[in-house]
Amino acid sequence: MGKGRLEAFSDGVIAVIITIMVLEFKAPHGVEAADLLPLLPTFLTYVLSFIIVGIYWVNHHNFFQLIKKVSGGLLWANLHLLFWLSLIPLTTAWMGESHFALWPVVTYGLNFLACAIAYTIMTVVVLNTHGRQSAIAQAIGRDRKGKISLVFYIAAIILAFLSPMISCTLFLVVSLIWLVPDQRIERLMS
Repeated sequence: MGKGRLEAFSDGVIAVIITIMVLEFKAPHGVEAADLLPLLPTFLTYVLSFIIVGIYWVNHHNFFQLIKKVSGGLLWANLHLLFWLSLIPLTTAWMGESHFALWPVVTYGLNFLACAIAYTIMTVVVLNTHGRQSAIAQAIGRDRKGKISLVFYIAAIILAFLSPMISCTLFLVVSLIWLVPDQRIERLMS
């Protein structure tokens, strides 16, 4: 299979994920601006999740620009990532509707930790296929941002038991770390 088909499938799944997230919004029952206030936690959670899913999409796109070979392992690793990404609408809705209660926040964190682990696994599969001297291996380097993200997600899950809002802040920090696309890969692309 060519990488174009894999990319198109991944793009489609990610587009559906974003669509499902927005469909979770329910219109307020009233007609006053104040009737929007109860939707604020759901909206904020949606915005954060939209940004994170967008970050995965951008980095997935950039990552695949350097891939030369698609192996069976890569197909499965990519599906593994898409599986965890597909759960984001569920954990997003639960966290927003619960107004950031403990277990929804922990579950949200576990979902994003699983996404980060799946992306890391996909990276390892690509490195094993392309070799440690390949352009993609040079671009990835030590993957500090990836490792920092894993640590922050683990910390967010643990700290949720102290304060779910601390966890939400850490989720935001991880998204800010990745908001600028991975410069290592962009340098190689240009």
